[in-house]
Amino acid sequence: MTKLKHTVVLGASPNPNRYSYLAATKLKEHGHPVTAVGRRPGNIKELLILSGTPIINSVDTVTLYLNPDNQKPLYDYIFSLNPRRIIFNPGTENPELEELALKKGIVTQEACTMVLLSTGAY
Repeated sequence: MTKLKHTVVLGASPNPNRYSYLAATKLKEHGHPVTAVGRRPGNIKELLILSGTPIINSVDTVTLYLNPDNQKPLYDYIFSLNPRRIIFNPGTENPELEELALKKGIVTQEACTMVLLSTGAY
C-alpha cells in the first residue's frame, strides 16, 4: 500500500473545468488527505476550499495551480507549511521558488499531479 500523502492544492478552484478541481478530486479518489486553498471559499464536491493562508499541519506535498506572479506573495506561506515536496504543475514553473525550496531541503518536481497519480508515481 502506498503511503498516503497529505496534499495542499494551492490555487484550488470550485470550477469543475479547472485542473486544480480535477487534481483535488483525483487525490481524494486515491485516498490522499487533501486541503484545498484558493482565492475564494467554495467547494470541490464535498471538499471545502479555504481562502487566505490557513494554518495546516502535517503537509507532505504542496501542488501548485498558481502562476509564478501569484506564487510570489505566498512564498513565506508555502514554507510555513513545511512540505516535504512542492509540485509545479504545467504553467506554474518558477525557478526562483524552486531554488528557495531546494535551499530549505524541500524536494521540487515539475510534473502534473494527475499524471503522477495515474501512473502510480505520486
